[in-house]
Amino acid sequence: MRLLRVGAVAAVCCALWASAGPAAAVTPPTPSKSDLVLRVPPGPPEPTEQKALCGKPFASSAADVRDPSAAQQLMEVRAAWRYSTGKGVKVAVIDTGVQPSKRFKKVTGGGDFVSTGDGLDDCDGHGTMVAGIIAAQPGDDDGFAGVAPDAEIISIRQASLAYGPKDTNSGGGVGEMASSSYGSVQTLAYAVVAAVQRGADVINISEVACAPAGSDMRDDALGAALQYAYRRNVVVVAAAGNLVDPCETQNTGVNPANPSARGWDTLNTIVSPAWFTPYVLTVGGVDSTTGAPWSLSVHGPWVSVAAPATELVSVGLRGQAVNRQEGRDGPVTLDGTSFASPYVAGLAALIKARFPGISAADVMRRITTTAHGAGSGRNDVIGFGVVDPIAALGDTVVGADSGLAAGRPIAPPDLSEPDQTARNVALAGTGVCLLVAVSWWAVSIPRRRLRRLGEDEY
Repeated sequence: MRLLRVGAVAAVCCALWASAGPAAAVTPPTPSKSDLVLRVPPGPPEPTEQKALCGKPFASSAADVRDPSAAQQLMEVRAAWRYSTGKGVKVAVIDTGVQPSKRFKKVTGGGDFVSTGDGLDDCDGHGTMVAGIIAAQPGDDDGFAGVAPDAEIISIRQASLAYGPKDTNSGGGVGEMASSSYGSVQTLAYAVVAAVQRGADVINISEVACAPAGSDMRDDALGAALQYAYRRNVVVVAAAGNLVDPCETQNTGVNPANPSARGWDTLNTIVSPAWFTPYVLTVGGVDSTTGAPWSLSVHGPWVSVAAPATELVSVGLRGQAVNRQEGRDGPVTLDGTSFASPYVAGLAALIKARFPGISAADVMRRITTTAHGAGSGRNDVIGFGVVDPIAALGDTVVGADSGLAAGRPIAPPDLSEPDQTARNVALAGTGVCLLVAVSWWAVSIPRRRLRRLGEDEY
C-alpha cells in the first residue's frame, strides 16, 4: 500500500481531501449499562485450536541496544523515577499474553480468552513487548527499562495469531504469520471486565477494530465495559490504530474548503475501543526522534495524547532487549501505536502510585493538561500533544485533582541530570509538522472487518 504524504501546499491538500471519498457525520457512541456483561466466561466463547507453532523468534535485536532508545529519552523515563516507579500499582495488559521473565518484577495471570491457559502464554511476543514498555526492569546488558518498573502486570490473553476457531481452517500454517488473529470486540469486553474484577488500576489495550464510518461496530458490550472500568477509577489506555487494512482510510479532520466541519462530522473510519471517549485515553503516535506525528497513526476526534511510536525497544520472550519484530517479509523495526499506548499506560501507573486514591478522571486530566502540542487546545492528530511524564507527576497540575494531597515522597535514584536535547528537538518537530499538516492521507475505503483483529491492527 502506498501512502501519499501531504506537505504545505494548499492545492495538494485540497486535492487529497477530494480523493478521500465521502466522509460521514458520526454520533459518538453512548455506552448503556444494560449491555454490561459481568459474568465473564472462564475462557473463549467457542472451541479454539492452535493453528501455528509458538516459539518462533518474533522479536530480535539487529542493532546496539546498550544505550537508552530515542523513545526513552523523549519520555525522560529514568528522570521520572525521582517521583514514582509505579510501586503497588497493577496494570492489566490485554493482549497476546505476557511471558514472565527476570525483566518483570511480578506478572500474574488474569485469564485467557484464546485458549485454556491463565494468560501467561505468549505465542506471538506482542503482549510481552507491550508489557515491557510498561514495566520492564532495567537490564544488566542493555539500556532498556520500562516506564514503571515496580508496577505489577496482570496478563490477560485476548488475541493470538496462532489460534483460531476449532471448526474452521482459518489461521496461518506452521512457521507462518497468520492473516488474522483470534479475538473480537466481544472477547475484548470480557477482558476489560475481568481486569477490573482482578483489581487492575490501569488497563492497556493495544488492539483495535476498524470499520467505515456509519458501520455497526457491534461493540456495545465493550463500551459498557469501558464505562464500568472508568467508574471504578480504572484508567483505560488504548492505541489509536495504524493505517493498515482495515484501518487504511485516514480521517483527514480538517477540510480546507470547509474548515468549520471537523472531528465527528468528517469521519471515514471509526475505531474501537478508541472512540469510547471519555472512558478511554486514546494514544496516537509520534516519531521517537523528531516528535513529528507518525505517518501511520490513525487520526480522530477521540485521540487524547501522543507518545513515541517508531524504532522502539522492549523485551522479548526470554527477557532480552529487542528492537525488531518479525514481519511478513522479514524483521522490521518496532513501530506502531500499539507500542505508544503502553508508554502512556506506564505513566498512568506512575501517577497512581504517586497519588494514592486519585480518580481515573484526574489521572487522565494530569496526562492531557501537561502534554505538549502545537498551539492551544487539541487536534485530531496528536490530541493535546506529546505526553510529559515529569510534568504530569508534579504536585500541582492546573485543572486536575483539585484539593488532592501532595504526592508521597520517594527516595530518588542516583541519576545524573537528564539531557533535555531530545525532548526539545522532538517538541519543536511536532510544532513544525502540525503547522503544515492541514490534511493527511487518503486511500481507498477499507473492507469491513469486525470479527477478527489482524496482526497489523495491534
